[in-house]
Amino acid sequence: MKTILISLDTMRADRLSCYGYPKLTSPHLDAIAADGVLFERAFAADIPTEVAHTDVFTGRLGLQTGVVSHGSPLTHLSKTVEWLPTIIRKAGYQTAAVDNLYQLKEWFARGYMYYMNSVGGTRWIDGKTVNDLAKEWLSEHHADEFFLFLHYWDPHTPYLPPEKYVPLFYPTEKDPYDPGNLSMEPAYNHRAYPFFKHHHYDLLGSVTDMQYMNALYDAEVRYLDDLLAELDGYLSELGIQEETLLIIFGDHGESLTEHDIYWDHCGLYDTTVHVPLIIRWPDHLPRGHRISGIVQQVDIFPTILEAFHIGVPQGIDGKSLWPLVKGENIGTQSRLFLSECAWQAGRAIRTMDFKLIRTYDSGPFVRPTRELYDLRSDPGEIRNLAECMPEVADEMESALTHWVRETLGDRDDPMFVQLQDQGLPFRRRIEEILKDVGLSWGEWVQNPDRHRFDMAYARRKA
Repeated sequence: MKTILISLDTMRADRLSCYGYPKLTSPHLDAIAADGVLFERAFAADIPTEVAHTDVFTGRLGLQTGVVSHGSPLTHLSKTVEWLPTIIRKAGYQTAAVDNLYQLKEWFARGYMYYMNSVGGTRWIDGKTVNDLAKEWLSEHHADEFFLFLHYWDPHTPYLPPEKYVPLFYPTEKDPYDPGNLSMEPAYNHRAYPFFKHHHYDLLGSVTDMQYMNALYDAEVRYLDDLLAELDGYLSELGIQEETLLIIFGDHGESLTEHDIYWDHCGLYDTTVHVPLIIRWPDHLPRGHRISGIVQQVDIFPTILEAFHIGVPQGIDGKSLWPLVKGENIGTQSRLFLSECAWQAGRAIRTMDFKLIRTYDSGPFVRPTRELYDLRSDPGEIRNLAECMPEVADEMESALTHWVRETLGDRDDPMFVQLQDQGLPFRRRIEEILKDVGLSWGEWVQNPDRHRFDMAYARRKA
């Protein structure tokens, strides 16, 4: 049994050609989907990266494990929680990862016989480095039975694709630094600007065209697709492509200006929680099969264990995807519970038809406490119906509240522990940047003037 689990960090489902995007961002992923199974409605129940991957490797939602925040020093995962690589290793298989999540939290290195850190190079975490390390390991272990985890970060900010990919998505005759183009002004005057200037914008220069930023994201996706084609070609060269179970998923998506979110992954809207999930296993799966029902990332855990013929632990939230593949069901869920606690703190409940979002702390954003969207007529989640459809909103919020209480039992809610003890992790990061240049959060929120920040920032650097 050979399995490769691939995480595509910050991969938004509807930006892939196989999910309906009209631009050719993913020709090789399209080919993999054509040879396997594509899940049309796969979701990240907990976002962003730290909590999403914890869900995948435990088969449990964050409210069960207590891991609900990204970047919080309060968060810890007990060693008593079953961990996918550990289970597989104990069953006698080789386990390896090319990844850097260990730098976020120690538990991400658990269970691996070989853990190869992918940080480094000229592009922070370049998928080329991931490929090189993975190919070297595969060359030595391709005859073994193994579980290999690969984590690609290429679509993540900062968007720095190789230059040759940009003209595929941005006209060469346009100037992305044209001073007459003011489309970037909303992003530059947003309350989150200090964070993105420090971590992103300074690397790109004074971009004025918002569409250029979106084109850079698409170029990153296309670059990653070529890297996946290279890796897949190597599997073929080794003669193990046909026998290898390949599972590819996104940990979360990316908002590309929607909902006042500029090139980041927060908000429980589908731009961020709807992710790709594609499985290929020649001779075991139907080719070109598309599954329309709702599934979630925790479903990967039991699916992999069943493929290895390993018993699935009791009490997990995930449900195997194999019955769906066999046509015995159309989805693992009729409704999803969603959560975030990084830039914002909130929870949501989503069905095929409606989504209710309950915001507890909006961070640097302006949000109503309650949002309701009819996904049938408004898939872009633009028209908030919470006030004109209060019965539906009340019913969904009641279901959300009941789920939280039932799941927690007598335990404290980890989201509110975080908010009361330390606040939002990413707001703290903005506060640290503001403090460094002599500004307070309070005065910045009242007047998020980027020119004032830029002057203070320049003085500090000088």
